[in-house]
Amino acid sequence: MNQSILSRSAAIESEIIETRRDFYRHPELSNREERTGALIAQRLEQLGLDVKSSIANHGVIGILRGPGDRVIGARANMDALPVEDVLDVPYRSTISGVKHACGHDAESAILLGVAEVLSGMREDLAGTIVFIFQPAEEGPPEGEEGGAALMIKEGVLEMEPKVQEILALHMMPTLDAKTIGYSVGPILASNDNFDIKIIGQQTHAAFPHTGVDAILLSSYIVQGLQNMVSREFDAVESVVISPGVIRGGNRWNIIPEEVLIEGTVRTLNPEIRSRIPALLDERIGAIVAAYGGRHEFRYHYVNPVTVNDPELTRAAIPVLESSSDVGNIIEGPPMMASEDFSHFAEKIPGFYFFLGVRNEARGIVHMVHSPKFDIDESCLAYGVNAFSTLLLERTRSERLNK
Repeated sequence: MNQSILSRSAAIESEIIETRRDFYRHPELSNREERTGALIAQRLEQLGLDVKSSIANHGVIGILRGPGDRVIGARANMDALPVEDVLDVPYRSTISGVKHACGHDAESAILLGVAEVLSGMREDLAGTIVFIFQPAEEGPPEGEEGGAALMIKEGVLEMEPKVQEILALHMMPTLDAKTIGYSVGPILASNDNFDIKIIGQQTHAAFPHTGVDAILLSSYIVQGLQNMVSREFDAVESVVISPGVIRGGNRWNIIPEEVLIEGTVRTLNPEIRSRIPALLDERIGAIVAAYGGRHEFRYHYVNPVTVNDPELTRAAIPVLESSSDVGNIIEGPPMMASEDFSHFAEKIPGFYFFLGVRNEARGIVHMVHSPKFDIDESCLAYGVNAFSTLLLERTRSERLNK
């Protein structure tokens, strides 16, 4: 355990909490994080870091230079969600219909805390740390680019000093506060989406035989998607195909001509991911054609599988264990949620881990994206200590052979 990091993290605990609460009070949606980015940039400049702003719209980079040629990236998200805040807390959101329901406020506060701790320990660094504050992880508005993919497109991984590996943490309400969770290899699923337009023939609902019922076809398709999961893929593989929207019709006695189905596809296997679009299109086409209808199908690749580099992960775990009480580091199975950190981890070795925020005694148990989501703030200084210790030790390690 690094006592200097531990004491420095504890000393700024109240500051980290207030920073998190400030972000929570003033949430900003994807690609709209103007205030958040400006405050982060200002704070990094005060700490003496080299700062680059307005990357991928409102993203911020802070470079903490140390001796040696190791360059480690550390990423935090900034954006909030279009969720109404229902918490009765002093730091309740001041923006109607917008809330930090995924913990990105805490991520940014923690990473600012890490920057403060390590900027006061430059002489102990054996390399450079690049702090990456990323906008639009939740997805940019339709018609806009954003998130990790846009940061990469704008050269974040190519600028000097060139990042060699990248680390990130995320709040997790299924884990008790001051607990760290991880997986070796895949930790989060890919996330793609689709939309299907089913085209039938409109007619009076009393005479269905005179038309082609697009609503009936949509019901067959929804069932067919689940049958495809259970019968086309090995049962040991994780595949989720979930329709989330079915929209069609405008009157109770009219069979509509068109129905729209929208949904998401998740998997932990990149090879299966590549097969799914053609398979979906083929199966949907067969169902629709059997009943005299037509369809239009669009598939959108969003985030690949988030994969923790095995070598980097195995090197990181003993360091995290040394920074905390034994037993607070838990290896668990991957989850079917997704994260655009995956774009970074496709390019360079990455390690993504969870920081527990749960406190059942206080009723802090609600899942991310819930209007009741909150965190046990005792996890913040703990997260700063763990992340700072990990980054310090990674600057001292040999570069992974990639």
